[in-house]
Amino acid sequence: MRKHVSIKLSFIIGLILLLGLTGLRCRKGPTAQEAAATRPVTIKWWRVFDDEAAVRPITEAYRALHPNVTIEYRKLRFEEYEQELLEALAEDRGPDIVSLHNTWLRKYQSKIASLPATLTIPFQEITGTLKKEVVINLKTAPTLSTRALKENFVDAVVKDVLVEVADDKGQIKEQIYGLPLALDTMVLYSNRDILNLAGIPEPPKTWSEFQGAIRKLTKLDAQGKILQSGASIGSSRNVERSADILSLLMMQNGADMIDASGSAAFHKIPPAFRGRAVSPAEEAIVFYTDFANPQKETYTWSPQEPSSFEAFVSGRTAMFFGYAYHLPFLRARAGRLNLVISPAPQIEGNPEVNFANYWVETVSRKSQNQNWAWDFIQFASSPRNVGSYLAATSKPTALRSLIAGQVEQEDVGVFAGEVLTAKSWYRGGNAREAEAALLDAIDATLGGADPRQVLNIAAQRVNQTLR
Repeated sequence: MRKHVSIKLSFIIGLILLLGLTGLRCRKGPTAQEAAATRPVTIKWWRVFDDEAAVRPITEAYRALHPNVTIEYRKLRFEEYEQELLEALAEDRGPDIVSLHNTWLRKYQSKIASLPATLTIPFQEITGTLKKEVVINLKTAPTLSTRALKENFVDAVVKDVLVEVADDKGQIKEQIYGLPLALDTMVLYSNRDILNLAGIPEPPKTWSEFQGAIRKLTKLDAQGKILQSGASIGSSRNVERSADILSLLMMQNGADMIDASGSAAFHKIPPAFRGRAVSPAEEAIVFYTDFANPQKETYTWSPQEPSSFEAFVSGRTAMFFGYAYHLPFLRARAGRLNLVISPAPQIEGNPEVNFANYWVETVSRKSQNQNWAWDFIQFASSPRNVGSYLAATSKPTALRSLIAGQVEQEDVGVFAGEVLTAKSWYRGGNAREAEAALLDAIDATLGGADPRQVLNIAAQRVNQTLR
């Protein structure tokens, strides 16, 4: 009897020791995978214009997958943004994710990291049915390929974010340097009440119709002073995005803004126009400035007028060129305005061309969390997750798959209908200087200078930023 008791006691003691040892093994430190998945990570994300609420659904959805990751969002004023960004990067206190205007991307190429071919990210997953367990898995997955970029995003994005770079062996490869959450386009805003009084049933679709509408809408006093403007167009610094409007006209008319060598070419006659005496850009700048030339029948605006935005919200002008980002400001300032949004006018008989203006999310080369940052950008810009941002901001999509759903929406539909034909152009290392060159070209043309010489000077200034 005692022998049996002794055996049982030995068995129980052994079992206790075994469980104790097992428990000790379970209480060892976490594996490398577990440590990587649970290590607190803070991703600093700097942007302009949008409040944190616009991206909150995306950041919360990402944190649900990666509870250890915190997205620290900072909104900066546009006027201070670039200077603050450059100083922060130089002092190694910059953000992980950098929001850059599409015309700035190559200027910052040495300061940002391209999307790697693969990303290795730890995931926490719950397994089991009765007994739930958290399992840590490191997943290495391919990132967005160049082919997928071209399939998923509209052409303007592909042209801007896909850059040819030389690898260590000197071989040229295409690298993705950023992805956008949206892509804005230029449209024509009109005051329907003013159009109705002038007997114009709908906004002009072509530039010829636009000229005809201007003649009906413009009212001058006996001294030639503008009492009512048909549209705020023709001058430089008192017209919102006047350089964009001029660029749009140039491209619609067939000008090559930048040639294959990477130099400014808008002042030249493209090969397709050989035999012409005047370049497409020269025609465009004369057409544009005629709207601010008192000697022309399309005269409707002048450099002495207030800003185009102020003139439109106050009812002094019937039409205003702007972007989707202008819409909330228009409604805030003139909520009772009988506003109609229509596509930018086109040149009859020419291929449709619209103008793209947008921001790209990319990763700082100095970031210590590049994998996490790129993983988040891919997550945020995907069709599955970007919808909340587009809805919150009423901005048009940059993704082909979401266009059909947006074109039926009242506020964003016109903008979304333009994204497939939207274009932009690279303005070198100093986009502001390139823009100033076009603004000065407008002023000089209005002042009576030869448009050809004016554009040659503008091209030289732009080429200085391209070197």
